Amino acid sequence: MKNHLLVRKFQLMSEAVIREYKPLIGQSILELESFAKAMGEKPFRGRQLFDWIYRQQVDDFSAMTDLSKPLRENLVGVLIHPLKMINSDVSPSKQTRKILFELSDGYLLESVLMKEGKRITVCLSTQVGCAVDCDFCATAKMGFIKNLTAGEIVDQFLQLQKMSEQKITNVVFMGMGEPFLNYKNSIAAADLLHHAKGINMAAWRITISTAGVVPKIRQFTEEKQPYKLAVSLNGTTQDQRLKTMPITQTHTFSNLIKASKDYAYNSRNRITFEYVLMDGINDEPQDAERLLRLLGSIECKLNVIPYNEIGGEYRRPSDEKIEAFMAPLKRASFPVTVRWSKGQDIDAGCGQLATNSTSQ
Repeated sequence: MKNHLLVRKFQLMSEAVIREYKPLIGQSILELESFAKAMGEKPFRGRQLFDWIYRQQVDDFSAMTDLSKPLRENLVGVLIHPLKMINSDVSPSKQTRKILFELSDGYLLESVLMKEGKRITVCLSTQVGCAVDCDFCATAKMGFIKNLTAGEIVDQFLQLQKMSEQKITNVVFMGMGEPFLNYKNSIAAADLLHHAKGINMAAWRITISTAGVVPKIRQFTEEKQPYKLAVSLNGTTQDQRLKTMPITQTHTFSNLIKASKDYAYNSRNRITFEYVLMDGINDEPQDAERLLRLLGSIECKLNVIPYNEIGGEYRRPSDEKIEAFMAPLKRASFPVTVRWSKGQDIDAGCGQLATNSTSQ
Protein backbone atom coordinates (compact mmCIF):
# COMPACT_ATOMS: atom_id res chain seq x y z
CA MET A 1 0.00 0.00 0.00
CA LYS A 2 2.85 2.33 0.94
CA ASN A 3 4.61 1.67 -2.39
CA HIS A 4 1.38 2.32 -4.27
CA LEU A 5 1.00 5.69 -2.53
CA LEU A 6 4.60 6.60 -3.39
CA VAL A 7 4.04 5.71 -7.06
CA ARG A 8 0.83 7.73 -7.15
CA LYS A 9 2.58 10.69 -5.48
CA PHE A 10 5.35 10.54 -8.12
CA GLN A 11 2.75 10.40 -10.92
CA LEU A 12 0.94 13.45 -9.55
CA MET A 13 4.25 15.31 -9.21
CA SER A 14 5.18 14.41 -12.80
CA GLU A 15 1.81 15.58 -14.09
CA ALA A 16 2.26 18.90 -12.30
CA VAL A 17 5.73 19.34 -13.82
CA ILE A 18 4.36 18.54 -17.29
CA ARG A 19 1.65 21.17 -16.92
CA GLU A 20 4.10 23.83 -15.74
CA TYR A 21 6.99 23.18 -18.11
CA LYS A 22 7.54 24.80 -21.48
CA PRO A 23 8.32 22.64 -24.55
CA LEU A 24 11.67 20.88 -24.33
CA ILE A 25 13.11 22.37 -27.53
CA GLY A 26 14.74 25.62 -26.52
CA GLN A 27 15.92 24.41 -23.14
CA SER A 28 19.62 24.29 -22.27
CA ILE A 29 21.40 21.37 -20.61
CA LEU A 30 21.01 23.05 -17.21
CA GLU A 31 17.30 23.62 -17.79
CA LEU A 32 16.78 20.00 -18.83
CA GLU A 33 18.70 18.84 -15.76
CA SER A 34 16.33 20.91 -13.63
CA PHE A 35 13.39 19.43 -15.53
CA ALA A 36 14.66 15.92 -14.83
CA LYS A 37 15.06 16.68 -11.11
CA ALA A 38 11.53 18.13 -10.99
CA MET A 39 10.35 14.83 -12.48
CA GLY A 40 12.06 13.00 -9.61
CA GLU A 41 14.98 11.86 -11.78
CA LYS A 42 18.76 12.27 -11.57
CA PRO A 43 20.24 15.28 -13.45
CA PHE A 44 21.99 13.01 -15.98
CA ARG A 45 18.55 12.21 -17.42
CA GLY A 46 18.36 15.84 -18.51
CA ARG A 47 21.67 15.49 -20.31
CA GLN A 48 20.33 12.40 -22.05
CA LEU A 49 17.25 14.35 -23.16
CA PHE A 50 19.51 17.13 -24.51
CA ASP A 51 21.44 14.55 -26.55
CA TRP A 52 18.30 12.94 -27.98
CA ILE A 53 16.57 16.22 -28.84
CA TYR A 54 19.46 18.22 -30.29
CA ARG A 55 22.26 15.87 -31.36
CA GLN A 56 20.22 12.85 -32.44
CA GLN A 57 17.16 14.98 -33.28
CA VAL A 58 14.68 12.38 -32.07
CA ASP A 59 11.25 13.63 -31.02
CA ASP A 60 9.66 10.35 -29.93
CA PHE A 61 10.15 9.46 -26.26
CA SER A 62 9.58 5.76 -26.95
CA ALA A 63 12.69 5.79 -29.19
CA MET A 64 14.90 7.29 -26.47
CA THR A 65 16.15 3.86 -25.49
CA ASP A 66 18.61 4.80 -22.73
CA LEU A 67 15.84 6.43 -20.69
CA SER A 68 14.16 4.15 -18.17
CA LYS A 69 10.80 2.74 -19.21
CA PRO A 70 8.96 4.42 -16.28
CA LEU A 71 10.48 7.79 -17.26
CA ARG A 72 9.50 7.34 -20.90
CA GLU A 73 5.96 6.57 -19.79
CA ASN A 74 5.88 9.61 -17.51
CA LEU A 75 7.11 11.85 -20.31
CA VAL A 76 4.05 11.08 -22.43
CA GLY A 77 2.23 14.40 -22.62
CA VAL A 78 5.39 16.52 -22.41
CA LEU A 79 5.65 18.84 -25.41
CA ILE A 80 8.88 18.61 -27.38
CA HIS A 81 8.05 20.97 -30.27
CA PRO A 82 6.78 24.51 -29.63
CA LEU A 83 5.78 24.83 -33.31
CA LYS A 84 3.29 23.00 -35.49
CA MET A 85 3.83 22.82 -39.24
CA ILE A 86 0.74 24.06 -41.12
CA ASN A 87 1.78 24.22 -44.76
CA SER A 88 4.71 23.78 -47.12
CA ASP A 89 5.17 25.41 -50.55
CA VAL A 90 7.83 24.14 -52.93
CA SER A 91 9.16 26.22 -55.82
CA PRO A 92 8.87 24.76 -59.34
CA SER A 93 12.65 24.39 -59.40
CA LYS A 94 12.45 22.24 -56.22
CA GLN A 95 15.33 24.33 -54.85
CA THR A 96 13.30 26.33 -52.32
CA ARG A 97 10.67 25.37 -49.77
CA LYS A 98 8.69 27.80 -47.65
CA ILE A 99 7.11 26.45 -44.47
CA LEU A 100 4.28 27.96 -42.47
CA PHE A 101 4.37 27.24 -38.72
CA GLU A 102 1.79 27.85 -36.02
CA LEU A 103 2.72 28.87 -32.48
CA SER A 104 0.87 27.58 -29.43
CA ASP A 105 -1.10 30.86 -29.25
CA GLY A 106 -2.24 30.59 -32.88
CA TYR A 107 0.18 33.11 -34.39
CA LEU A 108 1.92 32.17 -37.62
CA LEU A 109 5.47 32.48 -38.94
CA GLU A 110 7.37 31.44 -42.05
CA SER A 111 10.77 29.84 -42.60
CA VAL A 112 12.65 28.96 -45.79
CA LEU A 113 14.78 25.99 -46.81
CA MET A 114 17.08 26.63 -49.79
CA LYS A 115 19.29 24.32 -51.82
CA GLU A 116 22.21 25.47 -53.94
CA GLY A 117 24.52 22.64 -54.94
CA LYS A 118 25.93 21.14 -51.76
CA ARG A 119 24.96 24.22 -49.75
CA ILE A 120 21.69 23.78 -47.83
CA THR A 121 20.61 26.96 -46.06
CA VAL A 122 17.71 27.65 -43.72
CA CYS A 123 16.35 31.15 -43.19
CA LEU A 124 14.91 31.43 -39.67
CA SER A 125 12.44 33.96 -38.28
CA THR A 126 12.98 35.61 -34.90
CA GLN A 127 9.71 37.54 -34.55
CA VAL A 128 6.11 37.41 -35.69
CA GLY A 129 5.95 40.57 -37.77
CA CYS A 130 8.59 43.28 -37.39
CA ALA A 131 8.87 46.67 -35.69
CA VAL A 132 11.61 48.09 -37.93
CA ASP A 133 9.10 49.02 -40.66
CA CYS A 134 11.35 48.99 -43.73
CA ASP A 135 9.10 50.44 -46.40
CA PHE A 136 9.94 47.86 -49.07
CA CYS A 137 9.49 44.73 -46.93
CA ALA A 138 6.35 42.56 -46.78
CA THR A 139 6.99 41.51 -43.17
CA ALA A 140 6.94 45.17 -42.11
CA LYS A 141 3.35 45.47 -43.34
CA MET A 142 2.34 43.07 -40.54
CA GLY A 143 3.63 45.40 -37.83
CA PHE A 144 5.26 43.94 -34.73
CA ILE A 145 3.29 41.17 -33.02
CA LYS A 146 5.67 39.29 -30.72
CA ASN A 147 9.18 37.99 -30.14
CA LEU A 148 9.86 34.30 -30.65
CA THR A 149 11.40 32.26 -27.86
CA ALA A 150 14.76 30.57 -28.39
CA GLY A 151 12.85 27.28 -28.68
CA GLU A 152 10.56 28.63 -31.40
CA ILE A 153 13.60 29.78 -33.37
CA VAL A 154 15.53 26.50 -32.97
CA ASP A 155 12.46 24.38 -33.68
CA GLN A 156 12.29 25.89 -37.17
CA PHE A 157 15.76 24.46 -37.81
CA LEU A 158 14.95 21.03 -36.35
CA GLN A 159 11.72 20.64 -38.31
CA LEU A 160 13.30 21.90 -41.54
CA GLN A 161 16.17 19.43 -41.07
CA LYS A 162 13.62 16.58 -40.93
CA MET A 163 12.18 17.76 -44.25
CA SER A 164 15.55 18.14 -45.93
CA GLU A 165 17.07 15.17 -47.77
CA GLN A 166 20.52 16.59 -47.05
CA LYS A 167 22.15 17.95 -43.93
CA ILE A 168 21.64 21.68 -43.42
CA THR A 169 24.99 23.42 -43.88
CA ASN A 170 24.16 27.07 -43.14
CA VAL A 171 21.76 29.04 -40.97
CA VAL A 172 20.75 32.67 -41.52
CA PHE A 173 18.64 34.68 -39.09
CA MET A 174 17.07 36.68 -41.92
CA GLY A 175 13.44 35.60 -41.88
CA MET A 176 10.56 37.51 -40.33
CA GLY A 177 11.57 40.08 -37.73
CA GLU A 178 14.65 41.96 -36.54
CA PRO A 179 16.94 39.55 -34.62
CA PHE A 180 18.63 42.35 -32.68
CA LEU A 181 15.26 43.53 -31.30
CA ASN A 182 14.95 40.00 -29.90
CA TYR A 183 18.64 39.87 -29.03
CA LYS A 184 18.61 37.60 -25.96
CA ASN A 185 16.51 34.88 -27.58
CA SER A 186 18.31 35.12 -30.94
CA ILE A 187 21.70 34.62 -29.29
CA ALA A 188 20.32 31.81 -27.09
CA ALA A 189 19.01 30.09 -30.23
CA ALA A 190 22.36 30.50 -32.00
CA ASP A 191 24.10 29.07 -28.93
CA LEU A 192 21.85 25.98 -29.04
CA LEU A 193 22.56 25.53 -32.76
CA HIS A 194 26.28 25.84 -32.05
CA HIS A 195 26.43 23.69 -28.89
CA ALA A 196 29.12 21.00 -29.27
CA LYS A 197 27.01 18.36 -27.48
CA GLY A 198 23.93 19.18 -29.51
CA ILE A 199 23.35 20.28 -33.11
CA ASN A 200 27.03 21.33 -33.32
CA MET A 201 26.65 23.81 -36.19
CA ALA A 202 29.94 25.66 -36.68
CA ALA A 203 29.69 29.29 -35.57
CA TRP A 204 30.94 30.58 -38.92
CA ARG A 205 28.00 28.82 -40.60
CA ILE A 206 25.52 30.89 -38.56
CA THR A 207 24.78 34.45 -39.73
CA ILE A 208 22.65 36.94 -37.82
CA SER A 209 21.26 39.84 -39.82
CA THR A 210 20.25 43.29 -38.61
CA ALA A 211 18.64 46.32 -40.21
CA GLY A 212 21.01 48.45 -38.16
CA VAL A 213 20.27 48.35 -34.41
CA VAL A 214 23.55 50.07 -33.52
CA PRO A 215 23.63 49.45 -29.72
CA LYS A 216 23.12 45.73 -30.30
CA ILE A 217 25.83 45.62 -32.96
CA ARG A 218 28.15 47.12 -30.35
CA GLN A 219 26.98 44.59 -27.75
CA PHE A 220 27.48 41.75 -30.25
CA THR A 221 31.03 43.06 -30.82
CA GLU A 222 31.84 43.57 -27.12
CA GLU A 223 30.61 40.07 -26.27
CA LYS A 224 32.86 38.69 -29.02
CA GLN A 225 30.01 36.60 -30.34
CA PRO A 226 31.45 33.97 -32.71
CA TYR A 227 28.61 34.19 -35.22
CA LYS A 228 28.77 36.11 -38.49
CA LEU A 229 27.07 39.48 -38.80
CA ALA A 230 25.14 40.81 -41.78
CA VAL A 231 23.96 44.41 -41.98
CA SER A 232 21.17 45.54 -44.32
CA LEU A 233 22.68 48.72 -45.72
CA ASN A 234 20.37 49.57 -48.65
CA GLY A 235 21.64 53.12 -49.01
CA THR A 236 24.80 55.21 -49.26
CA THR A 237 23.77 58.35 -47.36
CA GLN A 238 21.65 59.25 -44.34
CA ASP A 239 18.88 60.82 -46.43
CA GLN A 240 18.79 58.04 -49.00
CA ARG A 241 18.58 55.28 -46.41
CA LEU A 242 15.97 57.17 -44.39
CA LYS A 243 13.58 57.10 -47.36
CA THR A 244 13.08 53.35 -47.04
CA MET A 245 14.39 52.48 -43.56
CA PRO A 246 12.89 54.59 -40.73
CA ILE A 247 15.33 53.00 -38.25
CA THR A 248 17.94 55.37 -39.74
CA GLN A 249 16.34 58.24 -37.83
CA THR A 250 17.18 56.56 -34.50
CA HIS A 251 20.38 54.81 -35.51
CA THR A 252 22.09 57.12 -37.97
CA PHE A 253 23.89 56.01 -41.09
CA SER A 254 27.25 57.31 -39.85
CA ASN A 255 26.88 55.50 -36.51
CA LEU A 256 25.93 52.31 -38.34
CA ILE A 257 29.04 52.48 -40.52
CA LYS A 258 31.21 53.16 -37.47
CA ALA A 259 29.71 50.26 -35.46
CA SER A 260 30.13 47.97 -38.49
CA LYS A 261 33.74 49.04 -38.91
CA ASP A 262 34.42 48.39 -35.20
CA TYR A 263 32.89 44.92 -35.49
CA ALA A 264 34.96 44.07 -38.55
CA TYR A 265 38.12 45.26 -36.82
CA ASN A 266 37.50 43.29 -33.62
CA SER A 267 35.96 40.13 -35.05
CA ARG A 268 37.50 37.07 -36.64
CA ASN A 269 34.66 37.19 -39.17
CA ARG A 270 34.34 39.46 -42.16
CA ILE A 271 31.12 41.52 -41.97
CA THR A 272 28.55 41.13 -44.75
CA PHE A 273 26.67 44.13 -46.10
CA GLU A 274 23.36 43.44 -47.83
CA TYR A 275 22.30 46.03 -50.39
CA VAL A 276 18.79 45.66 -51.80
CA LEU A 277 18.82 47.35 -55.20
CA MET A 278 15.61 49.35 -55.86
CA ASP A 279 14.77 51.15 -59.08
CA GLY A 280 15.20 54.91 -58.80
CA ILE A 281 16.08 54.73 -55.11
CA ASN A 282 19.65 53.51 -54.71
CA ASP A 283 20.68 52.05 -58.06
CA GLU A 284 22.75 54.77 -59.74
CA PRO A 285 26.46 54.29 -60.60
CA GLN A 286 27.28 57.14 -58.19
CA ASP A 287 25.72 55.05 -55.41
CA ALA A 288 28.13 52.27 -56.31
CA GLU A 289 31.01 54.78 -56.23
CA ARG A 290 29.97 55.87 -52.73
CA LEU A 291 29.89 52.23 -51.63
CA LEU A 292 33.47 51.86 -52.81
CA ARG A 293 34.52 54.79 -50.63
CA LEU A 294 32.38 53.78 -47.62
CA LEU A 295 33.38 50.14 -47.47
CA GLY A 296 36.89 50.23 -48.86
CA SER A 297 38.55 50.35 -45.44
CA ILE A 298 36.27 47.71 -43.87
CA GLU A 299 37.01 43.96 -43.86
CA CYS A 300 33.75 43.04 -45.54
CA LYS A 301 31.89 41.52 -48.42
CA LEU A 302 28.94 43.04 -50.26
CA ASN A 303 25.84 41.20 -51.44
CA VAL A 304 23.83 43.17 -53.98
CA ILE A 305 20.24 41.88 -54.00
CA PRO A 306 17.97 42.96 -56.87
CA TYR A 307 14.68 43.86 -55.21
CA ASN A 308 12.00 41.17 -54.84
CA GLU A 309 8.71 42.88 -55.65
CA ILE A 310 5.75 42.57 -53.25
CA GLY A 311 3.12 44.47 -55.22
CA GLY A 312 3.90 47.91 -53.78
CA GLU A 313 5.49 51.03 -55.21
CA TYR A 314 9.05 49.71 -55.34
CA ARG A 315 10.45 47.99 -58.41
CA ARG A 316 13.47 45.95 -59.37
CA PRO A 317 15.85 47.85 -61.68
CA SER A 318 16.20 46.69 -65.28
CA ASP A 319 19.03 44.34 -66.17
CA GLU A 320 20.78 47.26 -67.86
CA LYS A 321 20.62 49.41 -64.70
CA ILE A 322 21.84 46.51 -62.57
CA GLU A 323 24.77 46.06 -64.95
CA ALA A 324 25.58 49.80 -64.87
CA PHE A 325 25.45 49.77 -61.05
CA MET A 326 27.76 46.80 -60.82
CA ALA A 327 30.36 48.19 -63.26
CA PRO A 328 32.17 50.48 -60.74
CA LEU A 329 32.11 47.70 -58.13
CA LYS A 330 34.47 45.66 -60.28
CA ARG A 331 37.20 47.88 -58.79
CA ALA A 332 36.23 46.95 -55.21
CA SER A 333 38.93 45.73 -52.84
CA PHE A 334 36.31 43.52 -51.17
CA PRO A 335 34.24 40.63 -52.59
CA VAL A 336 31.02 41.69 -54.33
CA THR A 337 28.29 39.34 -55.51
CA VAL A 338 24.85 39.78 -57.05
CA ARG A 339 22.55 37.55 -55.04
CA TRP A 340 19.36 36.58 -56.80
CA SER A 341 16.91 35.50 -54.10
CA LYS A 342 15.56 32.00 -54.41
CA GLY A 343 11.87 31.16 -54.11
CA GLN A 344 10.45 34.42 -55.43
CA ASP A 345 7.73 32.47 -57.25
CA ILE A 346 6.39 31.27 -53.87
CA ASP A 347 7.03 34.59 -52.06
CA ALA A 348 9.99 33.10 -50.22
CA GLY A 349 12.59 35.61 -51.39
CA CYS A 350 14.32 38.23 -49.26
CA GLY A 351 11.72 40.68 -47.91
CA GLN A 352 8.72 38.64 -49.09
CA LEU A 353 7.85 36.71 -45.93
CA ALA A 354 4.48 37.61 -44.40
CA THR A 355 1.49 35.84 -42.85
CA ASN A 356 -2.03 36.72 -41.79
CA SER A 357 -0.75 36.84 -38.19
CA THR A 358 -2.93 34.06 -36.75
CA SER A 359 -4.67 30.94 -37.96
CA GLN A 360 -7.74 31.77 -35.93
